[in-house]
Amino acid sequence: MPDTLLLLAAVGYGLAMLAYLGLSGLIVASWRQRPQGRLLVLATGLSAVWGALSALTAWAVLPPRLELAAEVARNGAWLMLLLYILRLRLPPGASLPAPLRFIRALAGVLIGALLLASVMPFIAPTQPVLARWAGNLGLVLLTVMGLVLIEQVYRSTRLEDRWAIKFLCLGLGGLFVYDFYLYANAALFNAMDARVWAARGYVAALVTPLIAISAARNPEWAAPVGLSRSMAFHTASLLGAGIYLLLMASAGYYLRLFGGEWGDVVQTVFMFAAAMLLVLLMFSGTLRARLRVFLSKHFFSYRYDYREEWLNFTRALTEGQPGEQLCERAVEALARLLESPGGALWMREGSAGYQRASHWNWGDISGTEPADSPFIQWLAGKQWVVDADEMKTRRDLYGDLDLPVWLQRADDAWLVVPLMLHEELLGFVVLKHSLGNVSFNWEVRDLLKVAARQAAAHLAQMRAANQLIVARQFESFNRTTTFIIHDLKNLVAQLSLLLANAEKHKHNPEFQADMLDTVANAVTRMNKVLTQLRRGSDAANAQSVALADILVEAAASKHAFKLRPTLTLPSSQLRVRAERDRLTRAIGHLLQNALEATLPSGQVTLRGFEESGQAIIEITDTGSGMDETFIRTRLFQPFDSTKGAGMGIGAYECRETLRALGGQLEVESTPGSGTRFRLSLPLDNHPEGDAA
Repeated sequence: MPDTLLLLAAVGYGLAMLAYLGLSGLIVASWRQRPQGRLLVLATGLSAVWGALSALTAWAVLPPRLELAAEVARNGAWLMLLLYILRLRLPPGASLPAPLRFIRALAGVLIGALLLASVMPFIAPTQPVLARWAGNLGLVLLTVMGLVLIEQVYRSTRLEDRWAIKFLCLGLGGLFVYDFYLYANAALFNAMDARVWAARGYVAALVTPLIAISAARNPEWAAPVGLSRSMAFHTASLLGAGIYLLLMASAGYYLRLFGGEWGDVVQTVFMFAAAMLLVLLMFSGTLRARLRVFLSKHFFSYRYDYREEWLNFTRALTEGQPGEQLCERAVEALARLLESPGGALWMREGSAGYQRASHWNWGDISGTEPADSPFIQWLAGKQWVVDADEMKTRRDLYGDLDLPVWLQRADDAWLVVPLMLHEELLGFVVLKHSLGNVSFNWEVRDLLKVAARQAAAHLAQMRAANQLIVARQFESFNRTTTFIIHDLKNLVAQLSLLLANAEKHKHNPEFQADMLDTVANAVTRMNKVLTQLRRGSDAANAQSVALADILVEAAASKHAFKLRPTLTLPSSQLRVRAERDRLTRAIGHLLQNALEATLPSGQVTLRGFEESGQAIIEITDTGSGMDETFIRTRLFQPFDSTKGAGMGIGAYECRETLRALGGQLEVESTPGSGTRFRLSLPLDNHPEGDAA
């Protein structure tokens, strides 16, 4: 190693020694009464000793074996501190979970072996190359354990408490990652990278402020959190990946050592293939599922973390759009509880029975089950989860139940989960066999039944919402149809009156002309009614219309009555924005009521004018009138009429039409003296674009 590089290395390790000595002094001053403080002092003190021995090793004053012993002792102290922090987070009296006990035991054995090897180099003394390689491999494994424990400490900390622990995890994580690179590179190439080794002292010195900040923020380091299944899964995955890489590195080194002149090429190809295999394994759904099942079986008293499972299940049901997506999400949520790769949902569709409503990763399964079939009756009555595999081996548990033919043909069908809403079978879900070979026991059965009821409630809510939308559409259609029927009734009444007078006046030319006008008007109105029925009625059909034209048309539609209304027209410039036919029909309803309530000797007046920036329409008659109670309780009540053949919809429609246009309808009436309807509408001040 060049003298300049040795000098840089000695300075860096010297700085690391001073930094850790200073940190040890601060901790002794404030934490000497705490167990975790004593462990932290031990770790920082050994780090300072390691820095000093490394600096002396750089000057060739001491042999490298002493530096190795100090480094192993330093790493062991940091591992002890991390394990103690995890121990603090367990409930009183609880022991470390099995994965952490395994890491503790393995770390103890490895540290002992490395310490022994550093002071007594008995491993293959005649083969120093192999001894160095074994030592480097052991140090790599030690750094992997450190990274696993750091990941455990960070994951076991609540989100709100991570601000206090994150700097310790960052500092130690950076230290272990750097050492992992240094020793993995040395194990692969059987030679230490001098530049990376020389820079390590500076790296170790740089992480001391992070450790100090974390210690100051959280002196206790005892957030009340235990080991969860997700933590165990990630830890096992990380540890397995580390061990796998070590084994592959060992095999690669063997190929290089004994492969002759092709050794380097074979090693490179082998390491690339090993890395690709690791990536494929990490993304394997089957492997991940089986690892979860293995951890749940052997490290936890219950298979599921119910809090986490319920949160994930509820989140899956409530995210995204309703409708078809909700059906698919319900299947997916149930399937993921058992590591199942797919499933399908059947829901009842009226008299058509239970049909497939959706699926998740299982598009080729189909079938229809009648609502009165024995299978459906059995599901609704027993409310059991049917295990298709169990039916083949324990037929006695299911009595005379037979699976439907379409379900028997589905080779991958495993479980049939009923979706119960109260005591009604809303539907059922068929799941594929589990990727993780989950055994179907009482715990799985109970979880599925509860989750299925939750899914059934969401699906029932979705179906009710869809039915409400359809009901509202029918309500809108029925309301329009009711108004149209009322118009047809009025037209029939006019034509009936015309027919009744035809025998008496059929030779009267004046009557004939009036009859033709009335029939033509009736035909025109019927065509308009049919057009409205086809296209509906909404604000999009509104246009600017002259109020005078509306009044003329409304009065002309009442020619069949003997009493003719007195018409007073407004200026032709007075315009309103409305749907022409609908407004004409509404005014016509009120005008017809006035004509029907007035004797032939009486008077009915229809006039329009402008007042206070509003278009005003007044219909006045000298008829029988109405009392205040009738106006308040019955006049605008739909389907309430004083006429024998009436529908009681005219006044209601007129009021709703006015309200939709931003107007108002006022009524003044006195029994025996007549009635006045006053309609007000906003003026249309911009008629140029669509004047009619």
